[in-house]
Amino acid sequence: MKALFTISFLVALVALLFAPSNAYASSDTLTVYAKGPTLDVVIGGDTSATGARLHSVYKLVSLDTTYIFDGTITSKSGVTILGVLDPVTGRPPCIQPDVLSDGSIPGVLFSFTGTGASFNLKNLYLLGIAINNSVNYGSGQAVQLSSDKIRFTADNVIFEQWSQFAVGYSGNLDDIFITNCKFRNMTTQPNQWYVGEVLRNENYIGAFQTDSIVIKYSTMLCVGAYATAATGGIVNYYEFSHNDIVNTFKNPFFLDRMVNAKFDNNIFYNAYAGGENKTEFAGWDSFTANTGPSLITMGLLDSTTASILLGHASTGAGDPAAELLRKVEVKNNAYFWSSGLTSFYTAWNDTAHIDSVYLTKFMNDTTSYMFSNSTKWPGFISSGNLNVNPGFGSSIDGVLNPGTGSNVGLLNWFKVVRTGTGTSELWGYNLTKVDFTSGNWIPTWPLPELADMQYSNTTLKTGGTDGKPVGDPGWFTGGYTGVPKTPSQVPNQFALYQAYPNPFNPSTNIKFTVAQSGNVSLRIYNVMGQLVKTVVDNVYKNKGDYNYQVTMDNLSSGVYFYTLIQGNQELTKKMVLLK
Repeated sequence: MKALFTISFLVALVALLFAPSNAYASSDTLTVYAKGPTLDVVIGGDTSATGARLHSVYKLVSLDTTYIFDGTITSKSGVTILGVLDPVTGRPPCIQPDVLSDGSIPGVLFSFTGTGASFNLKNLYLLGIAINNSVNYGSGQAVQLSSDKIRFTADNVIFEQWSQFAVGYSGNLDDIFITNCKFRNMTTQPNQWYVGEVLRNENYIGAFQTDSIVIKYSTMLCVGAYATAATGGIVNYYEFSHNDIVNTFKNPFFLDRMVNAKFDNNIFYNAYAGGENKTEFAGWDSFTANTGPSLITMGLLDSTTASILLGHASTGAGDPAAELLRKVEVKNNAYFWSSGLTSFYTAWNDTAHIDSVYLTKFMNDTTSYMFSNSTKWPGFISSGNLNVNPGFGSSIDGVLNPGTGSNVGLLNWFKVVRTGTGTSELWGYNLTKVDFTSGNWIPTWPLPELADMQYSNTTLKTGGTDGKPVGDPGWFTGGYTGVPKTPSQVPNQFALYQAYPNPFNPSTNIKFTVAQSGNVSLRIYNVMGQLVKTVVDNVYKNKGDYNYQVTMDNLSSGVYFYTLIQGNQELTKKMVLLK
């Protein structure tokens, strides 16, 4: 398959990295275009003779073609993978798996190791489907963290159709920060219905500590399993705030031994739609047996966690002294199960199915008791939580019913899972398919749920503890959903236009617009990243439109890239010299 499709030529441009909150030295930055070697070859090969990494920042700038990978991109030293957004539409660069020569699909995209290292992803679309629209079910994973004290951040990243985990980690005392991200269609086949997880602590047996987990301003739309699973693990600080959990099958949180946590300002809509069957009710999903499914679930500390909290040996599970020290806040959350789902539940249980289900509550009885008992748990605070319909657009509820192609809908998928009759059925929201005949493979933009995720409930729009909309406010601000943030990003301001003619021989015209007066550079590079021509060299320009005729009669035929730079803004386009 790879022989049929060519992807990314490596280009190294010496330029200031676009980073609103971080300043990177240009010598530490490698700009990568999506034409030529696969992304794993580019980043994996960016090392010295001794194996040391040559750059710590990889800037992805191509928007008209996806970046593909044939194997896992690994790094022991800290790296940043930074996408440059389209200044008008907000589209981020996309990365997705290739199809290998044996027909298989690579599983893990990034594997980050290195004790104490920092790894960052920003402004990216990480698409788990391969360029032929196939999926690595059971093994598809965007990020693996495998060392102690790693600091990992993901900001403005879309994770879609990763059937195993978006992020899995197996180190001790790691810090994980996820902000402004969208997790879409992380669903899988009926025989794997406990995966499709946003964040998974992979210490399945025993216990080790996670230092901090913060997940804010993010959306989980059609995620099969957990927003966070830290089963058997200890999390020193956990914050889950201003997120949307919409149309998910299993419990959002597989963690109940919280010692210091906040669950504030979230929307749970048709969340934990799978409920629990009789076996699960007996303790598999409930932590404490026979308590039933709930969105917020708390249980007594085990003896190991109690000892760590106390700083000395405990009296065992549920140590009263340790329970007194716990702090868990649950404020201003909205939760709702739509009539399409609740009517389905009624019919399902009334027909005496062997696998009848227990329905999800916001808090089960055990959890509610802990929050109401201020003597034993004085640090447990719950307030302002409402059972209210946010009023999403109709397509959000449409997930319950069959979609197109292989999408059987959530309710039919529920049926085949609960009856054990499923084979390869799928469900989700507008499951992304790429055009594998084009050789570009870019996914739809903006995200198709953009309008319908802007709910109508006026109370919730200012109902957060901070006055912001409950749930993910990004759908309203447009900051991270494909809508320009500010008027400075509309057309006819800072813009670089397609060269005309293109292809050309030997001259072409390059037009650009600057919105503010200041120094401007316009440079041309070949596919090896070598500067071949400087059209404008850091010259002061008043705001306005400019057009330059560029002659390249001294250069050979081939693909070239022209880059416009002003301050921290940068745009690049491709042109072809054809003699």
